[in-house]
Amino acid sequence: MYPALSIYQALADRLEDVLWVGGEGGMEANLVARQSIPFRAIPAAGVHGVGLRNLPGNVAKLIRGVSTSSRILKEFQPDVLLFTGGYVAVPMAFAGRRVPTLLYVPDIEPGLALKSLAAFADTIALTTENSKTFFPTSRKLAVTGYPIRSDLKKLEKKAALKQFGLDPKLPILLIVGGSKGARLINQAITHHLTELLQKMQVIHLTGELDWSEIENNSKTIPADLRKRYRPFPYLHEEMAVAFSAADVVVSRAGASTLGELPFYGLPAILVPYPFAWRYQKVNANYLVEKGAAVMIENSALDEQLMPTLSAILENEHHMAAMKAAMSSLAHPDAAAQIALLVLQLAERTKRS
Repeated sequence: MYPALSIYQALADRLEDVLWVGGEGGMEANLVARQSIPFRAIPAAGVHGVGLRNLPGNVAKLIRGVSTSSRILKEFQPDVLLFTGGYVAVPMAFAGRRVPTLLYVPDIEPGLALKSLAAFADTIALTTENSKTFFPTSRKLAVTGYPIRSDLKKLEKKAALKQFGLDPKLPILLIVGGSKGARLINQAITHHLTELLQKMQVIHLTGELDWSEIENNSKTIPADLRKRYRPFPYLHEEMAVAFSAADVVVSRAGASTLGELPFYGLPAILVPYPFAWRYQKVNANYLVEKGAAVMIENSALDEQLMPTLSAILENEHHMAAMKAAMSSLAHPDAAAQIALLVLQLAERTKRS
């Protein structure tokens, strides 16, 4: 949902009206509410790989989703539709197949839902050139980069360190597990935490699921090392401060790594989520091939974390090369480029 939010922020002062449509029972309703954006929910469910037992119910949800989407479109009468992926978009795409549509593809390799949505799209915006091979050449393709949220600003490192109360003489490791966290990453960090804190300072975004366990464990850290550790369940507006303070990042390899890490020029150790291995591995490989990141398989993280970190932090030339490589991939105007594509499609509706 963050790419869509970034594009909305780039468009906000040029829109007469906007409506965000999402899935029933999803977490996006609360996140959208933080931006004061009108929200409507539709029933939707995936049909790929769900098993015969769940398939009939999911198909029924999709049919109801198309009906609900049709009612929303009749009421709202949009000039353009913007999709950023997921099976939730499929009913709306089908119901709105006569409305000019832009599809943004966050990951390098699109999933099945995104490939399905491409059939309804007038324009397809891509994060990297590598994604072009997954779409028909007959479609209008635009390589824009990954759109960054407007609240992700670059701060001076000194100011960022001061805000977190960190020492500028020691390197900063940022661990990002996502809003729900990444249990194996959290476990590996906890296992090596004392060793890590002897060499560096750590900003640890644990996610909500492991927060109480991590919080309790932090109380057992020796007092002289505890001042080097900053655990949080999640950060919203302060995320820009964490990125600006960091020297190196350990994270999954979701689509946001293709935009946020280049924007801040942060060398990374990427650990693709095993249950989204194919897509995250493609993202990670792209950054590894560019010399901007190192990849560790999920099952090998505990063993390889410390030697990999040491190899990066103890070699200034290697770290500088990774930082330069990551920075070279940045597309800071991606949200504005996609917003322009949306406006161009909207103009088509007004002319017709």
